[in-house]
Amino acid sequence: MIFLDHAATTPVRREVLEAMWPYLTGAFGNPSSRHGLGDEAARALGDARASVAEVVGCRPGDVIFTSGGTEADNLAVTGLALANPRGRHVVVSAVEHEAVLESARALARLHGFALDEVAVDGAGRVSPDLLAAVLRPDTTLVSAQLANNEVGTVQPVAELAALARRVGALVHTDAVQAAGRLPLSLDALGVDALSLAGHKIGAPKGTGVLVVRGRLPLEPVLHGGGQERGRRSGTENVAGAVAFATALRLAEAERVETAERVGALSARLVERVLAEVPEARLTGAVDARLPGTVSFVFPGTSGEAVLLELERDGVVCSSGSACAAGRDDPSHVLTAMGVPAEIAQTAVRFTLGSATTSDEIEDAATAVSRAVSAVRAIVTS
Repeated sequence: MIFLDHAATTPVRREVLEAMWPYLTGAFGNPSSRHGLGDEAARALGDARASVAEVVGCRPGDVIFTSGGTEADNLAVTGLALANPRGRHVVVSAVEHEAVLESARALARLHGFALDEVAVDGAGRVSPDLLAAVLRPDTTLVSAQLANNEVGTVQPVAELAALARRVGALVHTDAVQAAGRLPLSLDALGVDALSLAGHKIGAPKGTGVLVVRGRLPLEPVLHGGGQERGRRSGTENVAGAVAFATALRLAEAERVETAERVGALSARLVERVLAEVPEARLTGAVDARLPGTVSFVFPGTSGEAVLLELERDGVVCSSGSACAAGRDDPSHVLTAMGVPAEIAQTAVRFTLGSATTSDEIEDAATAVSRAVSAVRAIVTS
């Protein structure tokens, strides 16, 4: 099997399993308990928090452990907007992950916020000029993802954040896809909050982090016992936190080397597919692209049919966001980029991992050419 769907999820790293194992067995205490087992768990949780903070460049107390990227995005958008009532206006890009888009729309629907969804260009990039045009004195929050989960376009987050700060707005970035590929410095990005998910970097599913700068007020989404300094109630998943911190530390240590290698392999895949598959089109930015993410549309096919042909050939990939799997409607990311709906439904995404090899890329490119030809033959017959 050639697995080229790492944007959907990654295998859990052996080092991560070994790091979390003690907290699933002998050191199983509740970190809120005041006894030896509880204290041991609390220390592990604190160490994990400090490890994440070192990578992101924040204080350990700014790190909130969550159940994943979706919860982190919901907590960021809803929690920051409701707790910082300088205004009732929220801005997001049109290509955000559904966790951000739907949170923002819920603020408009349930809490009376005004919402602007900023358009993108044909590469999926948010224009700073378009953002500047919608910012208002009462803008409370701007959310712009660091890298798109479907086409891999990297946003100019630092530039967008600087514009938002001019009107006093807070800034959140969904960096779920960027971990292990791009720098995550809070200061360099100029953001107030940043979301991450463990299963994109070799930790188990159900682990994630929201980093919130300083002592910004944050309205909880989950209410209860007041864990995570009152910002996210619920008994902490100590093993999950240790796993996340371990995976993030390893991914950051390998980031530059991995990005260079998967970037070169991606370029080779693009070269071969565009040369060998008639009418194939690369989507997303050509240059400002997340290393290891490649997305094509194949007019005259069905993306789902191409996926089935590829899997028969041993190549596992996706038609876009795994969170939208099973839906028939075209990708909101591609349609926001101006891709017609009938073309958007032919999309296929390949996302490489740190262990992807050059031989796998050559075999995958051959399989793509064969799969598209087979599907087009069926469609035209």
